[in-house]
Amino acid sequence: MEKILDIIELIAYEKGLKIDSVAGAVKEAIIITAKKSLDEHIAYDVEIDKKNKTLKLYQKILVCPPGDERLSSDPDNHISITEAKEMDEEVEVGDELRYELSLENMSRSAVNTLYKELEFHIQRLIETQLFEKYKSQVGKIVSGSVVRVDDEGNTFVEIDEIRAFLPKKNRIKGESFKVGNVVGAILKHVSIDRKNGIQIELSRTTPKLLEELLRLEVPEIKDGDVTIEKCARIPGERAKVAISSSSPKIDAVGATVGVKGVRINAVGKELKNENIDCIEYSPIPEMFVARSLSPALISSVKIDGTKAIVTLPSEQKPKAIGKNGINIRLASMLTGYEIELIEQGGVLGIPTASLTQTPKEEKKDISSLASLFKE
Repeated sequence: MEKILDIIELIAYEKGLKIDSVAGAVKEAIIITAKKSLDEHIAYDVEIDKKNKTLKLYQKILVCPPGDERLSSDPDNHISITEAKEMDEEVEVGDELRYELSLENMSRSAVNTLYKELEFHIQRLIETQLFEKYKSQVGKIVSGSVVRVDDEGNTFVEIDEIRAFLPKKNRIKGESFKVGNVVGAILKHVSIDRKNGIQIELSRTTPKLLEELLRLEVPEIKDGDVTIEKCARIPGERAKVAISSSSPKIDAVGATVGVKGVRINAVGKELKNENIDCIEYSPIPEMFVARSLSPALISSVKIDGTKAIVTLPSEQKPKAIGKNGINIRLASMLTGYEIELIEQGGVLGIPTASLTQTPKEEKKDISSLASLFKE
């Protein structure tokens, strides 16, 4: 094949691929075509002459000692040393003889086979390159235009050269998109298979989206001066973020919230007006739990295994619970503790009521109790 290297370089340039990768795909396509068109039992090899920019197809034959069983079981690819020395006195056992095969007189069917194989292998290269590109972006925000919304509410987003999938379950409650809308989401998962190609799943409900939006909005977080330690969300409703500062000169909460709340409000707006609480992280579990229940003022916290027993004044209990129990749920999700609230009561402070919330519970029969109180 004349000037094959020029063709390879052209394909690599047009598809944005590495020349060596395209060359490997061409070699593999030619070998598969030779097996289908000439003889599937023969061992082939392909070489590209970079100087002359040509490609050559060879049959490989291994030189074996007399009596080697491979001479009878696979005679097409093996030759005895005795027979080989008749052609070349310097040949030794273990050497590989190579015979050039012509590619110029390929049949029409062979040419069609080569074209299909080359197209298939180039497409696989493109998909593999895209897979590696998007795999490195898992957990990061990507954005694109909505191209379709199906009857079930699943949204399809075009991101550069590929179409991603935003399932309805990964969409914030009450959120809807139309064709042409620009959507930002976390790249949650990417996979590839030979049948469906690359599959990309997006999410707007993961806490990671909140973290990444804060990283984009708050320079101190992006620069590493402020660290997001923990994050918990009830998408579209409320979230809590625990942050810390690496410098005593930087107010982590103040930097994240911004002047008059401009930074945190910008992030909340992107999340369908999600209400975001910023609290200062503490490595001391008791203090972290107390802060996580903000805006409630806590009297004391006792850690007992995976449970945090919180004592607080009766007037603070509705704030700790929050509307429909949302505040205590988020505090439990944020800290990882099962939280039990104990109300102070009587002269001796004897507990008069308690309420427990575990991190794993999505819904707890507390709404009826919470409705007795107003924030």
